[in-house]
Amino acid sequence: MSATQAQRDGAHTPSLPPLTNGPHRKRLGMVAMVATFGGLLFGYDTGVINGALRPMTADLGLTPITEGIVTSSLLFGAAAGAVGGGRLADTWGRRKTIILLAVLFLVGALSCVFAPNFEVMVVGRVILGLAVGGASSVVPVYLAELAPYEIRGSLAGRNELMIVIGQLAAFVVNAIIGNLWGEFGGVWRIMLAVAAVPAVALFLGMLRMPESPRWLISRGRTQEALAVLKTIRSSDRAEAEMADVKHLADEEEEMNLSGWGALKNKWILRILLVGIGLGVAQQLTGINSIMYYGQSVLVEAGFSSSGALIANIAPGVIAVVGGVIALSMMQRVNRRTTLLLGFTLTTICHFLIGIASIALPVGNPARPFVILFLVVAFVGSMQTFLNIAVWVMLSEIFPLHIRGFAIGVSIFCLWIANAFLGLFFPTLVASVGITGTFFMFGIVGILALIFIYTQVPETRGRTLEALEEDVTTGAIYLVHKTPATAAH
Repeated sequence: MSATQAQRDGAHTPSLPPLTNGPHRKRLGMVAMVATFGGLLFGYDTGVINGALRPMTADLGLTPITEGIVTSSLLFGAAAGAVGGGRLADTWGRRKTIILLAVLFLVGALSCVFAPNFEVMVVGRVILGLAVGGASSVVPVYLAELAPYEIRGSLAGRNELMIVIGQLAAFVVNAIIGNLWGEFGGVWRIMLAVAAVPAVALFLGMLRMPESPRWLISRGRTQEALAVLKTIRSSDRAEAEMADVKHLADEEEEMNLSGWGALKNKWILRILLVGIGLGVAQQLTGINSIMYYGQSVLVEAGFSSSGALIANIAPGVIAVVGGVIALSMMQRVNRRTTLLLGFTLTTICHFLIGIASIALPVGNPARPFVILFLVVAFVGSMQTFLNIAVWVMLSEIFPLHIRGFAIGVSIFCLWIANAFLGLFFPTLVASVGITGTFFMFGIVGILALIFIYTQVPETRGRTLEALEEDVTTGAIYLVHKTPATAAH
């Protein structure tokens, strides 16, 4: 650790009393579990279309372009929800915003279940998108602001784990319902209706959860913030953190670091561009093309429709396994290391899928199983090394007064990239096949590796306040660009 780093960290990290066990740790775990129902809904609502789309197409008379619109309408809604949710969370509070999102999840799910035609389905998907996008920007911030710095990566990363659990749940529900009642009309409505249950659980659960203490401090509600901190920390640790956060919040207020005005600071503008780059690079791996159109990809690879529904569970399972491994690595391995390794592995998988689709032509009995294996390897690499690391970094790299706004803008760009992939992926596969599609993903992966290596700083093992100080002065690019030892 450099002298400069030690001096910067000295004002924050070493002065905090160590974490202790007790009722406050259990309370923190309960808050995290309830909040991550937002991630579960995110995963289910984005993944359920994978198996629901084919029977929905038959019932509603969708064409390839309207299939793409139904899929991507949620994603464009999510882009708007990410920005709107981030701004609302900064002004209205993290907790109240999540409660509102739970209502939108329920309304959107019911609108889709009872949609009589394509137009109503698109409206329902947009409402769901607003909820998904809002959850994607607000829940990680809420968790990061509640978490002690020592376990921030694993706590904030639980939301991404819940996202992939939600996607796996969607794949399993689709496979069971599709194979049991697939011959009945409207089977897709049952698949979509399942999402109403966690939406109600999120709403009722968040009514009993506290507001983010860091947001309360930014609003001058210091006594409320201290009271919340004392429910999730030991008393001496709560008071020490309180002083640390309040000192930096006062400095930010004097500098008028909020909203678009904060971008006058070139270092804050740069970290926002890093956040945008992380989000877009994650999506341009094509991970969500597999999550949304996995059944279609596997049918093209050679599986039957029912076989593809079952085979599609494999990527969902490996995503959850990878997420569990990633959480265990969050506090032990530097963020940059995991990102570089993750993009290397996913890029290799992209090129191998493209090569396999050339080497094993349609009709070759090995083709579907080789491509399924490579898709599973790709999803496993993505979930183990990229997804959780990206979401955790987005939740921790931005200063307090613009945290909701900045993560909202970053995730807006993430969802726009996601939406265009969702909209054009069927057309892309139809025009250039699996081969060309995955070769294109591989080229983008090489560009992402260059971006990560040259632009993304290290954040592991430091308080949000220590990171914030270095972000606003640009020091984070001098002392944290290369992997550093944890500052504790």
